[in-house]
Amino acid sequence: VQLQASGGGLVQAGGSLRLSCAASGRASSNYHMGWFRQAPGKEREFVASISRWGTSTYYLDSVKDRFTISRDYAKNTVYLQMTSLKSEDTAVYYCAADTVRTARDMQSTKMADYWGKGTLVTVSS
Repeated sequence: VQLQASGGGLVQAGGSLRLSCAASGRASSNYHMGWFRQAPGKEREFVASISRWGTSTYYLDSVKDRFTISRDYAKNTVYLQMTSLKSEDTAVYYCAADTVRTARDMQSTKMADYWGKGTLVTVSS
């Protein structure tokens, strides 16, 4: 599967952005999907994941109640709706997919088999 993330940009603190991850090659329903991020000088961290059929979602504690992950099977796309953005959300965001690791596994292991190129989110304070 090939993953293409988009939707990043510059936003003021308190603002919103929606990231998209378009999957090609195989139907996205074959994959558990996730979003990760990496800030400058920091390790990559898990942000959110969604199970293959969208029945389970998992979030980093610091983004719960602010971020929502969802998927559109018709468009083979996964979204990350981000609201109430904070300066500490500034990072390169990556989407990821896996057929074996579940959405919960992605949260616990911070790993996935397939990765897209990142999209930069910059939150100005």
